[in-house]
Amino acid sequence: MFLQHNDQPFSSAEIEAWAAQAVDFEVPRDEFERLHRLIQWYFPTTLVGLENIPPGPTLFVGNHSLYGIDAVILVSEMLHRTGRCLRVTADQFFFQIGLGEFMRKRGVVLANPRICSALMEAGEDIVVYPGGAFESTKPESLKYSLQWRERYGFVRMAARHGYTITPFGMVGPDDCYDHVLEGPALLESAPGRLLTRLGLTHSLRKDILPPVSLGLLGTPLPKPQPAFAAFGKAIAVPGGGGTEVGEDVLRTVRQETAQRIDELLHDMLLLRAQQQPGWLRRWFL
Repeated sequence: MFLQHNDQPFSSAEIEAWAAQAVDFEVPRDEFERLHRLIQWYFPTTLVGLENIPPGPTLFVGNHSLYGIDAVILVSEMLHRTGRCLRVTADQFFFQIGLGEFMRKRGVVLANPRICSALMEAGEDIVVYPGGAFESTKPESLKYSLQWRERYGFVRMAARHGYTITPFGMVGPDDCYDHVLEGPALLESAPGRLLTRLGLTHSLRKDILPPVSLGLLGTPLPKPQPAFAAFGKAIAVPGGGGTEVGEDVLRTVRQETAQRIDELLHDMLLLRAQQQPGWLRRWFL
């Protein structure tokens, strides 16, 4: 269930414990290698611009796709091809519904400033999706568009810890499902009204309700879409050494990052259009 938003669902002691666990994480390389083989068969992935990634730790910032399939592809492929383990930050509702332990064992961390600070102090590569759960449940009409609202936290963290920002854009995962009914319309439908009358919707986060969707041959399985991801040149962020930067810097860096991601998405959509999948894959798509 998509639980009601709570700004402080976890105690300070829980956050500190999770921060320590995040730093002590041991990469399950065998599991990720098996995942890579599955992904290359089901979501054959093209990575462009790996040479743009700085050698030191960086903050990867990009677009988020429906159900977060893109994050699974990104982490698996980056570990296989570069040896770098990207630590993905996730919305708190995942940790409220019992998936937290499963995700933490695979390197995912709660999107929390204390946990991100611990990872940056340890020199880890981190993935941030400023659109978060809002972007991963967006309607089909907004696919491959950024839904960031007014979020500057990732810029603030990069400035405070002297991190660069590496923008990236991925296309493919947003086409793995056809939307039958968008999330906001769900509660207005006959099944949604019934759930409301039964009192089963009061705890739902109505801002991030996912769409009712169909995948491969009308099943819950995602369609076997090829994925195309591009990395842009790293963006230097003023600050470092605990520096707090002003609103004008936050706004400028955020705007530059979003603009570069939009450009990368445009390039990957063109690249995908130039590469036709095989006849069998086209039949399933």
